[in-house]
Amino acid sequence: MRLEPAKSILQAIGYGGQETGDFFVRHYNMNLYRGCSHGCVYCDARSVCYRLDAPGEVRAKQDALSLLREELRRKRAPGIVGLGGMSDGYNPEEAHALLTRGALALLKQYGFGIGITTKSPLVRRDIDLLQGIQKNAPSHVTFSVTTADDALSLKVEPGVAPSSERFRAMAALHEAGIPVGMWINPVLPFLTDSEENLLTLLRMCKENGGSYSLTHYGMTLREGNREYFYAALDRHFPGLKRRYAQAYGNRYILACPNAEALHRAYVAECERLGLHHTFEAVNEMILKSGGFGQERLL
Repeated sequence: MRLEPAKSILQAIGYGGQETGDFFVRHYNMNLYRGCSHGCVYCDARSVCYRLDAPGEVRAKQDALSLLREELRRKRAPGIVGLGGMSDGYNPEEAHALLTRGALALLKQYGFGIGITTKSPLVRRDIDLLQGIQKNAPSHVTFSVTTADDALSLKVEPGVAPSSERFRAMAALHEAGIPVGMWINPVLPFLTDSEENLLTLLRMCKENGGSYSLTHYGMTLREGNREYFYAALDRHFPGLKRRYAQAYGNRYILACPNAEALHRAYVAECERLGLHHTFEAVNEMILKSGGFGQERLL
C-alpha cells in the first residue's frame, strides 16, 4: 500500500446541527485513505471529471493519525465526524494498517462523535471503541447495500463481502448497543429496482437490528464510469447495456422507471416495520443517541 502526502485529515463542512434534512448530520468529513478496492461496477469515482489515477488502488494518508491528533486537539468543541464518504475506512488494508481503529481511539479520547458508512463487516472489530465513543457522543454505522441476493451482490460489488455478511455485522453492532441502519445506494435500473428486492432488504435490516433505511431510486453515470459499467453489463448480463442505452442515452441521472411505485411500497414497509426512512428522522435519532446535547455542537 502506497502512502500519500496529506496536510490535513478533517474537512469542516456546514452541517452544524440545523441543516439536518438532506444527509447524515456531521461537522467534519474524515478520509484516512484514498481509493477503494471494492470494485463496484457502478462506482462514480471512475468518472473522468475526478481525474483520479488508479481509483481502485487503496493509498493511506501519510502521518494520518499524527495529523488527526493535532487537529482534534485544536478544536474548541467536539463535533460529529463522518467516515466513508470518499473512501471506505474498512477497506482490506485496514485489517493490518489500523488507521481507522487508531482514528476511533482518538475521537473517543477527544469526545467526538462518529458516523460510519461502510460495505465491510470488518467494522465489527471496533465495537469496543464505538461503545466508548457513544458514552459521550453519538456513534452510528450505516451499511451500504444494493441487493438481498448474494450472488448478484458479488457481481456488482466483487471486491467486498456479500450482503448477508454485512447484515450479520449489523446484528453484532446492534447487540452491542450501536445504532445501525442501511443505505440502499444505488438502486440499479433493471437489476435491483424490483419491489421484492427493496422490501426484502427492509425486512433483513429490521431482523438484524437496523433502525433506519435510506435510499434513492436510481443511479448516476458519467464519462468513465459509464463505459466501465457497460462493460460489466456485457460480462454478466448480456443484452442489458442496450436496454440502458435506449432508456437513458448519455444522461447523468438514471431514475428507475418505476420510482414512484417503489417509493410508495418502500415507505409503507418502513412504516410497518418501524424503520426511520428520512434523514430528518434519522438525524434526530442520532443526536439523541449518545448524550451529545445540541448546546455542545459547533
